[in-house]
Amino acid sequence: MKKLHRNGGFTLLELMIAVAIVGILAAVAYPSYLESVASGRRADAQANLLALSHHMEQHFTENGTYAGAVLPYTQSPRDGNDVFYNIVFAASTATSYTLQVSRVNGMAGDRCGDMTLTNIGQKAAAEADCW
Repeated sequence: MKKLHRNGGFTLLELMIAVAIVGILAAVAYPSYLESVASGRRADAQANLLALSHHMEQHFTENGTYAGAVLPYTQSPRDGNDVFYNIVFAASTATSYTLQVSRVNGMAGDRCGDMTLTNIGQKAAAEADCW
């Protein structure tokens, strides 16, 4: 009498269940990953705003005015090929300034919107938890 033995391996149903589980895990993890990447880019832009604020204060200390100040760089990140924020003077007078980062490229849909920093340290963004 011959014994029937089963070949080792997975059935189609088992493979389909495994693929479905991996798909569900990826669907949950991917948005979290995207927010983490956006948060890192935002942090870099905020660090650049603070560095430019120090530059502006140094200009004021040396010249007694914010007028005539020139930003040493106008994009974030400052080194690298991909630009995610443009940095500009939103307003500037002899006694005050407002620096603004505007979203470009991959950050256009970021929930925080454009962020600003003034000479008195006032920070603003579309969402309260962005600064």
